[in-house]
Amino acid sequence: MEVAVIGAGVSGLATARALKSSGHRIVVLEKLHQLGGTWLFDPRVESDPLGLDPTREIVHGSLYNSLRTNLPRQLMGFSDYPFPETENGYSGDHFPSHGEVLKFLNDFAADFGLFELIRFDSEVVRVEQVNDRWLIESICSNLKSEETFDAVVVCNGHHTQPRVATLPGIEKWPGKQMHSHNYRVPEPFEDKIVVVIGEGPSAIDISRDICDVAREVHLSSRSPNVKVSKLVFRSNMWQHSEIDYVKENGEVVFRDGALVRADIILHCTGYKYSFPFLKTDGIVSLENNRIGPLYKHIFPPKLAPSLSFVGLPYQTVVFLHIDLQAKWVSCVLSGLKLLPSKEEMLAEVEEHYRQMEAKGIPQHHTHCLQLKFEYLEWLATQVGLEGVCERAKLISSSYFKFAAENGLWKAKDWKPGNGIKESLLCVD
Repeated sequence: MEVAVIGAGVSGLATARALKSSGHRIVVLEKLHQLGGTWLFDPRVESDPLGLDPTREIVHGSLYNSLRTNLPRQLMGFSDYPFPETENGYSGDHFPSHGEVLKFLNDFAADFGLFELIRFDSEVVRVEQVNDRWLIESICSNLKSEETFDAVVVCNGHHTQPRVATLPGIEKWPGKQMHSHNYRVPEPFEDKIVVVIGEGPSAIDISRDICDVAREVHLSSRSPNVKVSKLVFRSNMWQHSEIDYVKENGEVVFRDGALVRADIILHCTGYKYSFPFLKTDGIVSLENNRIGPLYKHIFPPKLAPSLSFVGLPYQTVVFLHIDLQAKWVSCVLSGLKLLPSKEEMLAEVEEHYRQMEAKGIPQHHTHCLQLKFEYLEWLATQVGLEGVCERAKLISSSYFKFAAENGLWKAKDWKPGNGIKESLLCVD
């Protein structure tokens, strides 16, 4: 089949490799000048630090200079292409730098002959089904072109369009606001009082990055049981509950009763999925960060298998799940695996939605896997593997449990005797 892959990040590269291995003819359309997607560091920031102005020039990447992975290197490879240890320029650190991840992706592309499949500086502006083919309109060097394909795999990532918190009184609050999408280095926060909204890895990581130069850093969490407290590992960091409202005099009032006169509010509040190029007449919808309906987070039942998405789920062993998704898509397009009927796929999606509602899981967490190995195990069986590596399960389960309990996300926090067996990270 003639297949278009949109994006040359982790998902696009894994998909291109899987499709190429199955003998399909592939074009990878990448709007940037080199591969890597979210792992391509770009020092630029957007003109609107919150990332809300629709007229701004959009910077795709969200990496900051000090970022390292928040998963150990044993979990950063593909099922049959592990992340290297110390050879050929790799450091061997438990948590690789973003530069090492980009090197890994370039090595992967070179080893599997993917560079010749990628059309760089080609921005996709329209994807639409016409007469059982997919019409793709793209722009390269200000020139528009149109071509058709048998199938399209959407791999454009989801760490570019910021989500921001809604704060009562923010219209008159005099301080500066920004989203973590536009954070690069800590120096602009020197001697500032900063309120960081969020409790995920980026909020904790960036807070620790800026607390070395900031006067005070105050973490705000939506978790219901959080009480105001000073964090023991930093003398200038405090934990707070959710922000109640902000005041015209610069004060930020928390629901725990504390208030802080802050200079900057930093939104580490995640991202929105975005597919402005995709035209399906409502068959695939995007509402409250739910893309749907999608069978197994990949195939829209009414357009399957010619349209698919790879790389949507989060809170998972990302590279492994992308690898397995890509291989399953390739198996389906090759006719090696058959999808259920359209009705059966839709019924399963609706059942998933009902289960989420019964458990009180918000709609915007539809694609959150919460480290559910059942999904990865299912994908593994679809592509002919016996299952997910038990070693990967052991490392990831122990790591996530410990990190959640202790708020530790960077390599410098992992020290002997801190509560986790070093053997879980230093396996042979």
